[in-house]
Amino acid sequence: MATIEENITRVYTINLGKAWITPQHKRTDRVVNMIREFAEKHMKGTEIKLDQDLNRQIWSRGKTNPPRKVRVKMVKDEDGTVTVSLYEDLPAEATPTIETPAPVEKKEADIKAPAEITTTTTTTEQSKEEEEEKKTETAAKK
Repeated sequence: MATIEENITRVYTINLGKAWITPQHKRTDRVVNMIREFAEKHMKGTEIKLDQDLNRQIWSRGKTNPPRKVRVKMVKDEDGTVTVSLYEDLPAEATPTIETPAPVEKKEADIKAPAEITTTTTTTEQSKEEEEEKKTETAAKK
């Protein structure tokens, strides 16, 4: 029975927190091995290749401080080779846009009249002026 294998693509978030059990100077090396082991287990492949961008992401913070989690895309070819690369979300242009409804006109009751707005500001200004006058009067009496 001949079966034709197609490219299998899967996206995983790999938790790399167990790398902190190992000594500091071996952590990022351990993370690379953990990703390889994860790919072997989940994709059932023997030859695992890490993408250059993924490698740069892992090593970007040095040997002692690798990322705690990494989101990867795994692709298994027809010959059984598994390629592991960084997962990139769809760009904003490719995502469908949702049209929002037109804004609803405000009712007259919701909108304050300009006279009401000016009266509230003038009362606060008047109270400030009265306070300043009282302060100047008390200062003049002394």
